[in-house]
Amino acid sequence: MRRIACRSCRIACTMLLMLPLPALAIPAITCHCFTDRSFDPAHPTVADPYFLATTQNSFFAAAFGVEKRAIVVEKQKGVSGDDLWVAYWLATRSGADPDALLQERKSKGSWRQVALPLPISTSRKDRVAAALKTTTTDERLAMAVVDELLLRFRFHNEAELAALRKAGAGNQELVIAAVIAAKTRQPAIQLYREVKGGKTSWGALLQRAKIEPGEIQAVVTAMVTGTNGSKSK
Repeated sequence: MRRIACRSCRIACTMLLMLPLPALAIPAITCHCFTDRSFDPAHPTVADPYFLATTQNSFFAAAFGVEKRAIVVEKQKGVSGDDLWVAYWLATRSGADPDALLQERKSKGSWRQVALPLPISTSRKDRVAAALKTTTTDERLAMAVVDELLLRFRFHNEAELAALRKAGAGNQELVIAAVIAAKTRQPAIQLYREVKGGKTSWGALLQRAKIEPGEIQAVVTAMVTGTNGSKSK
């Protein structure tokens, strides 16, 4: 069934590219499907893109209290992951609608301009609020959102997070490393270095942690909701 769905997605994308240029003046559609969604020992890294994406989407959904499917649909429409992180962070802090904020981002050109009139409650240690006061890129702003959420839900501590960022870990890698570390009791930085050094893959580490692909969302959600007092945003 998954292969049929992905094949349909590829056909749809191909048909879209065959349309005349005027017809392409519509919101971009991104094929957010994966042909490999299970670990194959013969090809240990082939499903890693799926594991990274679904773990991050699961964390996003649990952290902001939204349906994971809704996030996937937004990405299929062409909304970038960075914009989604920032839009939903601003929405939870201001009470604004995230879809409306995404539209404002298109018209105003930067998240800083979108955030200026919003009644955002912040603290002195608020990484995102501090980033919004600078001329930072959308990518770095999204990183600040992810870092703040990972610390809030205790996926990493300050030192661990700093070490992972310094080593080059991206948002997806930060999330999946935390999930596997929580199950295996191994340092997240060690897991990250093993993968980056070519010694193993994220799929192999998930197998080591006894986390099946279909269990990822439940495991991530349990980690978020099980944090003491961290569900309030």
